[in-house]
Amino acid sequence: MGEVVGYGRSLANLKLAVDLGVVDHAETSIDAAIENADVVVLAVPVGAMGEILGRIADSVTRETVVTDVGSVKAEVLLAAREALGSKVSRFVPGHPIAGTEQSGVAAAREDLFEHHKVILTPDAETDPGAVETVRAMWEAVGGIVRTMDAQQHDMVLAASSHLPHVLAFALVDMLVRRDEHREIFDYAAGGFRDFTRIAGSDPVMWSDICAANAGPVLELIEQYREDLKELARAIEQGDGKWLEQVFRRARRARETYIKPPEPDVPEARE
Repeated sequence: MGEVVGYGRSLANLKLAVDLGVVDHAETSIDAAIENADVVVLAVPVGAMGEILGRIADSVTRETVVTDVGSVKAEVLLAAREALGSKVSRFVPGHPIAGTEQSGVAAAREDLFEHHKVILTPDAETDPGAVETVRAMWEAVGGIVRTMDAQQHDMVLAASSHLPHVLAFALVDMLVRRDEHREIFDYAAGGFRDFTRIAGSDPVMWSDICAANAGPVLELIEQYREDLKELARAIEQGDGKWLEQVFRRARRARETYIKPPEPDVPEARE
């Protein structure tokens, strides 16, 4: 019977992870944590991935499989090549599309990955056996595994996740700097809370994600900025017909492509 070993910087978090049953036991040494490990899962900010990969490189063997859960894949794959050298074949870039705006081990849930997609982005160097090991790991906890090119992943996630987070952070920050911000937040209804919920996400993690996926995010921000200019023009000119067409097109797209979660299945949030 296997076991799950945890490693992290905070002794308090490690103790909590053991107490909650998230890990079987914890280590304060990264070398001890991955000794004889079959699979090493890196759940650290994207900006720290290169450093951590470098620290474990000497311990990675031909039998070790290393994967991650980062929201950016091309930059992480580049860091893995630099840190692991020829051992990069044992690294399988991964990204579970699940979670909430809450972070830390206290936010763990047993059913977190059930019925949610997990994207793997192996390349030509990746050992097929390592890919199948990671696929089996995610399927064992209920994940629906898909594979995708790393660059395609980063553009898709920039649109579906990274840009929405940037917009939510920017909106809340803009409003809180207004003199009447207390009234704004006091009278905010459910729609505002739904739209800005993700502004409660970890600022360090999301600043890392934006820096690591800057190209696709900036491209989408520029497109969004141009579209906002058109919306502002229509509002200024009282062009209600044009606005209605945009709003109808958006509603139709949402109803067509964004399906509500199944009953008893937690909504995927990142």
